[in-house]
Amino acid sequence: MPKLKLPGLIDPHVHLRDPGATHKEDWASGTAAALAGGFTCVMDMPNNTPPITNADTLAVKQRAASEKALCDYGIHFGAGVDNAEIAAALTPQVTGLKMYLDQTFGPLRLDDLHSLVAHMQHFPKDVPILCHAEGRTIPAAIFVAQLHDRPVHICHVSRKDEIELIRTAKQKGIRVTCEVTPHHLFLTEDDCAAIGAGRCEVRPMIAARADVEALRANLDIVDCFATDHAPHTLAEKDSAAPPGYPGLETALSLYLELVREGIITLDDLLTRAHENPRRIFNVPAQPDTWIEVDTDAEWIARGMNLHTRAMWTPFEGRTMRGKVTRVVLRGQTVFENDCILAAPGTGRNIRPVL
Repeated sequence: MPKLKLPGLIDPHVHLRDPGATHKEDWASGTAAALAGGFTCVMDMPNNTPPITNADTLAVKQRAASEKALCDYGIHFGAGVDNAEIAAALTPQVTGLKMYLDQTFGPLRLDDLHSLVAHMQHFPKDVPILCHAEGRTIPAAIFVAQLHDRPVHICHVSRKDEIELIRTAKQKGIRVTCEVTPHHLFLTEDDCAAIGAGRCEVRPMIAARADVEALRANLDIVDCFATDHAPHTLAEKDSAAPPGYPGLETALSLYLELVREGIITLDDLLTRAHENPRRIFNVPAQPDTWIEVDTDAEWIARGMNLHTRAMWTPFEGRTMRGKVTRVVLRGQTVFENDCILAAPGTGRNIRPVL
């Protein structure tokens, strides 16, 4: 498979840090990274500063995106302890409701059962609820969703017992979908020494070799690939060590590595990086949109050469194979030969601003 023409990839889980932390990333730099990685639509998480938990904060984020975004985008809303009715009212403007049930970067976290139940009860069933859940909070989220007869999406599954639980739930007809990240499919805790202690911090943490093997063995029930692109500066990673990795520009090469290893097929890749995200998150069609990939092109992952403002990668120095050479969005060439050609504001919000 030398040169391929593929549909634009869709990433349902990114953190572009705009507004509130644009020194790490903003809509322009983050969507430039997306185009370079072959993504023509990304969905941004709500743990901004301040978090996206009401109409005012959502409007600020919508304006920033409309002015700067180079690819299409959706915005996920944040579940707070007291905004279940607000979230439900704003559903037409968002691509999902994000519930943080475990510790992550930012102020959003639901610690009480009442809030979990309230959001599951009020949020419309035709728009996804996404859960940052780890370990015991995964069955809790699935159970409460089932009680309220609604689907639930589990983000960045990383452990053997988690993926096996989700398989069992699916086999019993429970409406649960899930995603995995490239770093949880390729890195283990043994890589932390080479990456660096602070730079290795991510949530969920990269796990043991047995967990990586279990994720790979259960990819048939994984619905989506998601980068969880979560940039921080190197100065921050080497001091306070906030959790998160940039990942938009290395993801496709790693997915293609899974294809070359015979773990998935190219059709499987497109199902998880285009078709299923489009179906689960109700992403409208992008006419005359495609990417060109040179699957034989080899390159070395170097943070200094990336478009992300973070300018680092946990895969630093790794030989990658497969590179996006051109991206066409609605008939317009927006990326070619490592050059961003899209003007700020080219990207469209996939949910109308009312």
